[in-house]
Amino acid sequence: MKFTFKTAAGAMLATLLTAAPVLAESFTFRIGSGHPKGPAPYVTSMSDFFAVEVKARVEAQTDHTVTFVEAYGGSIAGVAETLESVQQGILDFGGYCICFEPSKLFLHNFPYYLAFGPQKSSDAIAAARVVYDENPWLKQVFEDEYKQVFLGLGVWDNYHLGTTFEWDNISDLKGVKVGGAGPNLAWLEYIESIPVQSTLPEGYLALKTGVYDGWLMVPSAYNGFKFYEPAPYYTLIGFGAMPVIALTANKKKMESLPEDVRNIILEVGAEWEQGNGAAMDKVQAFGLGKLKENNATIKTLPESVREEWAQSLAGFPKAQVADAEGRGFPGKAVMQSYIDAAKTVGHDWPVEYALD
Repeated sequence: MKFTFKTAAGAMLATLLTAAPVLAESFTFRIGSGHPKGPAPYVTSMSDFFAVEVKARVEAQTDHTVTFVEAYGGSIAGVAETLESVQQGILDFGGYCICFEPSKLFLHNFPYYLAFGPQKSSDAIAAARVVYDENPWLKQVFEDEYKQVFLGLGVWDNYHLGTTFEWDNISDLKGVKVGGAGPNLAWLEYIESIPVQSTLPEGYLALKTGVYDGWLMVPSAYNGFKFYEPAPYYTLIGFGAMPVIALTANKKKMESLPEDVRNIILEVGAEWEQGNGAAMDKVQAFGLGKLKENNATIKTLPESVREEWAQSLAGFPKAQVADAEGRGFPGKAVMQSYIDAAKTVGHDWPVEYALD
C-alpha cells in the first residue's frame, strides 16, 4: 500500500478522535414542587436526598459537575402546575401529588378509588410498585402525553379526618364542609358532608376563616401545616396511605444528558422511591406524636362505624373503572392489580371491592 500525506493525516485524525476525552460539562438543573420543603416530607426528601445524591454521584463518578436550583413551595409552579411545568421545561425535575391532576392523570389516582387500603406507607408503596411494573402503561403516559420521564413514586401517610369542632356521631358531620385534594372527596358521601376541593397551602386560612370545618389529611401534613391550631380535633379513620406522589424529569432534558449522568439520575430516582415507604411510616408516627404534644384531641373511630363507612364505598371502584375504561384507559387491570398487590403485602380489605 502506498503511503501518502492524505493517509497519514487520516490516520492521525482517527487517533486523535479515538483518544479524545469526553469533555467535562457543568449542568444546572431546576427542581421544584408546589408544596414546601419541611411540612411536605416528599419535598424534603427531594431536596435532601435526590438533589444531594445526584450532585454527589455525578461529581464522584464522572467528569461533570451539577448545580440544583431548588424552587419549592410554588415559587415556580403551584401544586396543580408542576406536571405542566416539567412538560414545558420550566422545571427540569418536579415532584407533585397526582391528586391535583384528576383529569390528565385520572387512572394514576387509583389508590384514592380504593379507600381503606394499606395502612402503612411502606406497604402501600410496595403494592403500588407492583401495579406500575405490571401495567407499564402508567409510566408510558408520562412520556407519551406529558414529555417527561417517570423517576419514582412517593407516598402520603395514612389519611384521617381533622375538624374544627368535636363530634361523637356520624350524624354530627352531616352538612359540614370538608376539604380534600379532589379524588378523595367521594369518601365523604357516607357522612353526607359537603366536599370542598382544596390544597395544603390554603388549608390553614380556610379552616381558620370557616371556608370549611374539616379536612381529610395525613398526620405528617396536618402537623406540618399546623392545622391543629384552627382544627384541633383529629379522628383516626384509616382511609389508607396513598402512593400518589410522582417525581419526574423533562424528557428532552434527560435525552440531552450524557449517558452516565442520565443513568445516575435514574438510579437515584429509584432509590428515592425505595426509601419513601419506611421514611413515611416514621413520619406518620412522628406527626401523631407532635399532634398530641401540640394539644390536638385525638380519638379513634369505632371499628363498626369504619366498616360501615367502607361498605358505603363498595361501588365506588366499579364506577371509577367504568369511567377509566370509557376514556380508553386500562381501569380494571390497574385497580385489580392494586387490590391483589395489597393483599400480597398483608393488607386485609374491610370490603370486597367488585370491579365488574
